[in-house]
Amino acid sequence: MANEVLVLASASPRRAKILAGMGYRFRIVKTSAHEISLPREPQRTVVENAMLKLHAAGAQPLPVLAADTIVWFDGRIFGKPRDIAEAHDFLRTLGGNVHTVFTGLAFGSPDGIKTACVESHVKFRQLSDVEIADYIAAVHPLDRAGAYDIDESGDRIVESYDGSYENIMGLPIEPVRTWLENLP
Repeated sequence: MANEVLVLASASPRRAKILAGMGYRFRIVKTSAHEISLPREPQRTVVENAMLKLHAAGAQPLPVLAADTIVWFDGRIFGKPRDIAEAHDFLRTLGGNVHTVFTGLAFGSPDGIKTACVESHVKFRQLSDVEIADYIAAVHPLDRAGAYDIDESGDRIVESYDGSYENIMGLPIEPVRTWLENLP
C-alpha cells in the first residue's frame, strides 16, 4: 500500500478498524509472540505483551505499533477465553459489575521504543444465562479479551463505561496519534 506510515503488529480486525478510521495507512504483520500473564500486575502484563509482539514483528522499514488488551476484575486477568464454556464463565462473572480494561502499547520508531498503558472502566448489565448464550452466539467472543466486544452488540451487555471507547475496543487512539504526529 502506498504511503504507509506504520506497521501494525496485530491480527485484530478491531485495531485495524480503529487505525483506518483515524486515516492512517498501514501494513499488518501477524506475530506469533507467546503472551505472558503476570498475576496481580495487569498494567505490566499488557505492556510486556505489547513489547513481545513489537519484537516478534522483526525489523521493519516503518515504525511498528503493537498492543495487548486484557480485562481486569476482582484481582483476575480475563484474556481471550479458551472455549465457549470459559467465555460464558467470564460473562457471568463480569455481569452486574464494573471491570477495568487495560491496553498496553509499544511503538518502535527511529527515535526508539515508547510504551503506554491506558485504562478504561466498564459496567456490565446484570446478565442471565440466556442473555449470555444469545450474546455468545451473536458475537463469537473467543478472540476478544473478557469474551466481549463493546463495538459489536455491546449494548446488549454494557450498561456504561468511563474512559476511552477505543481502548475498550483494543487500541486507544490518544497515545498512537501523539506518537505518529511526532515522527521525524
